[in-house]
Amino acid sequence: MSYVKGLKCRECHRHYPVQAVYVCEFCFGSLEVDYDYDRIKSVLTREKIQSGPASIWRYRELLPIDGEPIVGLHAGFTPLFKAHNLGKELGLKELYIKDDSVCHPTLSFKDRVVAVALTKAKELGFRTVACASTGNLAGSVSAQAALAGFNRFVFIPADLEVGKIVGPLTYGANLVSVEGNYDEVNRLCAEIAATYRWAFVNVNIRPYYAEGSKTYGYEVMEQLGWHTPDNIVVPVASGSLLVKIWKAFNEFKKLGLINEVTCKIHAAQAFGCCPVVTALKEKSDIIKPVKPKTIAKSLAIGNPADGPYAIDAMRESGGTGESVTDEEIIEGIKLLARTEGIFTETAGGVTVATAKKLIEQGAISKKESCVICITGNGLKTQEAVNDHIGKPYRIKPTLDSFQKTIRNEAKIKPDIWETR
Repeated sequence: MSYVKGLKCRECHRHYPVQAVYVCEFCFGSLEVDYDYDRIKSVLTREKIQSGPASIWRYRELLPIDGEPIVGLHAGFTPLFKAHNLGKELGLKELYIKDDSVCHPTLSFKDRVVAVALTKAKELGFRTVACASTGNLAGSVSAQAALAGFNRFVFIPADLEVGKIVGPLTYGANLVSVEGNYDEVNRLCAEIAATYRWAFVNVNIRPYYAEGSKTYGYEVMEQLGWHTPDNIVVPVASGSLLVKIWKAFNEFKKLGLINEVTCKIHAAQAFGCCPVVTALKEKSDIIKPVKPKTIAKSLAIGNPADGPYAIDAMRESGGTGESVTDEEIIEGIKLLARTEGIFTETAGGVTVATAKKLIEQGAISKKESCVICITGNGLKTQEAVNDHIGKPYRIKPTLDSFQKTIRNEAKIKPDIWETR
């Protein structure tokens, strides 16, 4: 059973039926899903959610599909845990990591949005699915569309990391490498979507696709005992994830599943591509497009579609944003790995480094709780850290060689050399 009334323009609020459209024909505003919250409130309780599957589909009533899901049956419900070691280093007693670097099946939060998008594409009668991607989406569409039996095309910037190219090719997608940045790739995909009857998950299916991001926010609240954190730090590319987490918090409040929303939501961007943070700091409603230049390629969207809505969410929540350099991103990756044993991709390095900066600035109080969003796995962006993590010790297969090499080269505390 669906609780969707249709689509609605985010600007002029005109209504549209459930179909593959994403732009209002009157004001050119973006469309979003319009729910019947009164009906949802009559059936959805904490107990019902908790009795559901350990996946995004435990929030089925708040997702825009009519029938049963066809993919993503194990996506979502990823760990949220207290990061004691990292918290101690950053001076925060109540620091949490929401870890989508282990999301099924392709190790990023994109598995959430793709599961919703492909289910909807099947309901709308599409046989071919496609996407424009900075990397993680490419892998998720390729994998889950293979499972669902779709024809699939994936369009990526030509300079993408090797780890994000290998996956789509292994899953058998038609991978198209475009000589341009993501914004140019996205423009091309909009033209193709207007030419062929293909379901582009982040173009003509975008209103449904984006709703999958809400499950990240739902899980944070449920895993914290049905309340919001005081702060949450979210990586920003298009801005959609931040906007949908904020929407998730407010939907749970509207439905009576939490008592109040007391969370400041903060944007994390790379210095080489930070149009949202720049506009926020300049107190501007206009986001000036930029040409990305950063190692955080998964966040390298210079003209973010949801940027204005992300700024609205931050202002409404009392949150802020920061940008971090490539050097700080690398240190953020290493810091999370060293303290909590999590190897995150560059986007995670951005959120960790941004959280550190916001804590140092006092924007996040050391007396408050904070969730850091980790959205992808570091195995996909190894190039970012390869030259910054040292080399293995090379020895001969003898005890003498081991002892001499380690004693001379390793920076290890003397007390480890206690003998038997």
